[in-house]
Amino acid sequence: MIPYGRHYIDQEDIQEVVNVLHGNSLTQGPKVEDFEKAIAKYVDCKYSVAVSSATAGLHLAAIVAGVRTGTSLVTSPITFVASSNAALYAGGRALFADIDPKTINISPESLAAVIEKNPDVRAVVPVHFAGLPCDMKAIKAVADEAGVAVIEDAAHALGAVYPDGCRVGSCPNSLMTVFSFHPVKAIAAGEGGMITTNDENVYRRLLRLRSHGINKYGDQLVFPELASHDRIVNPWYYEMQDLGYHYRITDIQCALGLSQLRKLDKFISRRRQIVATYDEAFKYLKNARPAQVTGRNESGHHLYVLCVDFPAIGRTRGELMKDLRERNIITQVHYIPVPNHPFYRNQNINPADYPSAQSYYEQALSIPLFYSLTEDEQDQVICAFKELVG
Repeated sequence: MIPYGRHYIDQEDIQEVVNVLHGNSLTQGPKVEDFEKAIAKYVDCKYSVAVSSATAGLHLAAIVAGVRTGTSLVTSPITFVASSNAALYAGGRALFADIDPKTINISPESLAAVIEKNPDVRAVVPVHFAGLPCDMKAIKAVADEAGVAVIEDAAHALGAVYPDGCRVGSCPNSLMTVFSFHPVKAIAAGEGGMITTNDENVYRRLLRLRSHGINKYGDQLVFPELASHDRIVNPWYYEMQDLGYHYRITDIQCALGLSQLRKLDKFISRRRQIVATYDEAFKYLKNARPAQVTGRNESGHHLYVLCVDFPAIGRTRGELMKDLRERNIITQVHYIPVPNHPFYRNQNINPADYPSAQSYYEQALSIPLFYSLTEDEQDQVICAFKELVG
C-alpha cells in the first residue's frame, strides 16, 4: 500500500533515541532544551517552547493571547479541529473566516469582515494549509487595526518560507507560531509540538503553563520570604502561579526530533521534487487540478491536494478512493470543514456561511506525498489518476 503520508526513520534517529534510553533523563532533561534551541535557530526566532502536541501549543497560545470567557478566536474552516478547539479550551468562542479559493488559506478580506462584526475577538489563527504560508502581512494589518493577537498554525509548515525568504516560525508578523511533530508532518517526534515567539514575557508564561503553572527559571516569587530561611535557599520551594497543564514533552521525543531536524532541508527538497513531478503530470488532466498552484518554492509541502470534478468522472469521491485503494493507493480528505461537524453546528455555526470552504471540500482529495515515496510509486499514482480521472 502507498499511504498518503509516512514518516521516515533511519538508523541515526534510532540511535539517538537509544542513547536517551541509556541515559539518566527520559523527561525534563537536556534534550528538551536542546531541541528548543535548535528549532529557534532554524527558524530564526528568539524563543521556543516544546510541548506534548501542537494542539497543546495552540491551547497555551490562545490563553497567552487573552482568549477567555466572553471573547473569541477566528480561524480557517479548512483545518483540523484543533485550531478552533483551542478557543473553546481557553473558555472562549470559535469563529471562522472563509478561505481564498486560490490558496485554501484564510482570506484577509473575510477575516476583516468577521472581526468588524465581532468586537470580542482577541486572537486570529491563520493556518498555513498544506505548508503554504498565508498572506501574513495582510493578516497582521487586519489584526493590528483591531488590536488582535496573531497565532500562526504552522502544523503543516515547518521548513516553509515567507515570500521575503524568512522562515515560517520567525514571527515577523505574529506573536506566536505553533508547529507539529506528528509522524506525517515534516519531521517526526512520535507526537509533540513547538511554540516559537520573540516576546520574552510570552515565553516565560508559556514555560509556566506547560508545567502546571509552576514558576520557572528565576520567575519573581509571590512569597519570597517562604523561599529561604536565614538567607539559605529552601531547595524544595516552588509556587504555582497560574492554572497550568501537564503539556511537557519527553527527552525521548526530543532526541528523535533533533535527529530528524538535521534532515529537514533534505526532506523538504525531496517533497518539492515530488510536487513538481505531480504538477507536470497533471497539467493536462481535464477533470482535476492541483488545489494550490502558487508559492511552490515557499511551501513546506505537507500535502498534495487535487480538486476533482467528481460528477464529470462519473464517480463519487468514496468510489474513487475505493478504486485507488484496489490499486494499493491510499488517499485522504483534508479537511471536512470544521463548521460542518455536529459539535460546531450546535454552536449555531452555519456551514453555508463559508461557500469557498464548502466548494473546496466538495472536490478535495489528498494523494501520496512523503519523503520516501519512490519514483515507481509516484508513477503508479500518476497512472492511476490519468486512468480514473482523465
